[in-house]
Amino acid sequence: MQNNRPVLKSRRKELRNNATNAEKILWKMLQHSKLDGYKFRRQHSVGPYILDFYCPSEKLAVEVDGDSHFTDDAIEYDQERTAYLNGLEIRVVRFLNTDVYDNLDAVCERILEEIAAERSLKQNI
Repeated sequence: MQNNRPVLKSRRKELRNNATNAEKILWKMLQHSKLDGYKFRRQHSVGPYILDFYCPSEKLAVEVDGDSHFTDDAIEYDQERTAYLNGLEIRVVRFLNTDVYDNLDAVCERILEEIAAERSLKQNI
């Protein structure tokens, strides 16, 4: 089982219950298919990784990064994680907490642009 492995269930729940303010703000825009009808899941695991938000129909992961993502170790971890997800044909789009705080509309537009760009590529194949 690749998605939502039972071994990660308690960690996913912990992350949901202790979401950052930026994650809470973005989730209000994504939950209940509010973003153009696209269904997103919160704290969805794929393999050994837990994604902040995941749109299964579009195979799109949305990550919201705070200061902890800027250490050398965190940057390397995020690169390995992204490579793993890309290997499963899951695209990853990242935003800073400040992006969510300062321009939530632009974040949502960027997510929709990512979805539209991939759909356009698929139609041209």
